[in-house]
Amino acid sequence: MAGDIVPIELGLTDGNVFTLWAPRWREGDDEWEAFLGLDEDLYGFPGVAELAAFVRNDDENDLVEHPAWDTVVRLQADELVPDDRHSYDLVGVPELAAEDPTPEVIAELEDALEIVRILGEVCELTVVTKFFNGNPILGAVTTGTRNFAGREGVDLWVRIGRLIAKHWDDVIDAIDAVITTPDVDKAAVATAEAELEAAASAEDEDEPVDEDLELVEEGDAEDEEDSGDDEDLDDDIDEIDDDDDFWANVGIDPIRIVTADGEYLSLRCYLGDDPVFLGSGGKIFVFTSPRALSRFLADSTDHDLADLSTFSDVQVAATDGSLEFDVLDDNVYVLPGIADDIADGPRRMDRNQLDLAVELLTDAADYADDDSVNEALGSTTPLGWFVDYATNPDPKRMAPSPPFDNESEAWRALVHDFEERLVKKS
Repeated sequence: MAGDIVPIELGLTDGNVFTLWAPRWREGDDEWEAFLGLDEDLYGFPGVAELAAFVRNDDENDLVEHPAWDTVVRLQADELVPDDRHSYDLVGVPELAAEDPTPEVIAELEDALEIVRILGEVCELTVVTKFFNGNPILGAVTTGTRNFAGREGVDLWVRIGRLIAKHWDDVIDAIDAVITTPDVDKAAVATAEAELEAAASAEDEDEPVDEDLELVEEGDAEDEEDSGDDEDLDDDIDEIDDDDDFWANVGIDPIRIVTADGEYLSLRCYLGDDPVFLGSGGKIFVFTSPRALSRFLADSTDHDLADLSTFSDVQVAATDGSLEFDVLDDNVYVLPGIADDIADGPRRMDRNQLDLAVELLTDAADYADDDSVNEALGSTTPLGWFVDYATNPDPKRMAPSPPFDNESEAWRALVHDFEERLVKKS
């Protein structure tokens, strides 16, 4: 979301307020995060129309220097309506934490805690920052349901609920205290309200009408036609399943690697626990397009995958043009940005992205018979401790302590070494 400005809704003591949030963005070497406001005031409006009217007529607030501000000023009012993910019922957090820890409840609580934590940092609310810094068990909420399974998990969930029940009023009071509502031009509000009404009317008109429901019973001929359509659809589904099963049948996975230089396709399989890439001598062959990869597979056997008994099937498919590279999400590896996130600390990490990146770097090093990655990520190293905590957070153990500059640089070195293993083919 970096570079965006996001409309959000906050449920507070005196009702819901609407404002804007700019997640972290960079300007040169500096990194920023902000809400719509000025100095110590956080601006909150009773409705989207008031928010839109203010945005269009104010040029003195903390977001005017944001690179996306000019775009926000030109938005229609209905484009400033927060989506469900960015509507936070903050006063309802204690009741939420008292419910059973279902995946939906945990996800909603995680979102609410995260936006409050960010509010505390950006608005420098000591009560809020002390609440989070002094209660590390709140971090258990960020790891989904696995921390709340079994008797110990239930006990942990209850402890978190009690902690929130005890301190949440103070947290909300601190946020309430910085909310202010600037005056807005009434004519601009009326214009924005008209836009919202027009958008709502257009949405109602666009809703599909189930006119075909009664046509189902109109005759056997149509039933037979529908049956034929269903058979055709079944045939299409079978073809799609065959395509998806091809790579599973040959035991090889297409992978996509995203580096600072671009996106690349390659292949990898496992012989037992040992990774084998499309490559040779520890080098990994990567391609910028499916066509280039197919052409290489059709023409070349000078690589380690050629020794597989199923590679002939891949070569035939590449030769006849039927080979497709549908990469599963678990085989997409995005490396840019991780080093910067490490510098910000484990709470900022995208755990899945980091976990996948570790898998890729480790596999590539094992493929090259190189122990350097395993050594760098060992539990006794600062980077290894950081990565393990970020991917498997445990509120019962001590979190890594900032600054994380050394860990970030160590990660950059691993990525640099990995990129040196890539051989770009055309």
